[in-house]
Amino acid sequence: MNREQLTAEITQAMRDRDKPRLSILRMVKNEIDTREKETGQTVSDEEVVSALKKVLKQTGETLEASEKAGTDAERTALLQTQAEILEGYLPEQVTGDALLAIVERVLDEHGFSEKRDMGRAIGLVVAETGGNCDKAEVARIIGSRLC
Repeated sequence: MNREQLTAEITQAMRDRDKPRLSILRMVKNEIDTREKETGQTVSDEEVVSALKKVLKQTGETLEASEKAGTDAERTALLQTQAEILEGYLPEQVTGDALLAIVERVLDEHGFSEKRDMGRAIGLVVAETGGNCDKAEVARIIGSRLC
């Protein structure tokens, strides 16, 4: 997703009167605007995806707190809907055999064989996938492969 697509999605949400979508997309836009003001430069497509991930993480944390409190079912449902909306805009996560193949290749190419190499290996795998992977799963796979 890029900034133009985000703007188009916000416009469409306004036309459709889709308040949950409009609200969460405006949060992403605000995050992007903040980044642009801080850096003084236009954000790249990767930074737009990063903003999406940040807002998704914040929404997930708020959702988790709302579920634990258990007092406002309507708010919890709204947060769940917004999290699902954001997940729909994110690139597909690398999982399963594809993730395993990337981990194996990184370990072989760099000769990682000890636990002390785990941090660097995780960093390389995350970079290789463009951050589109579950870091906990990567750590689990790498941990099982290293001595």
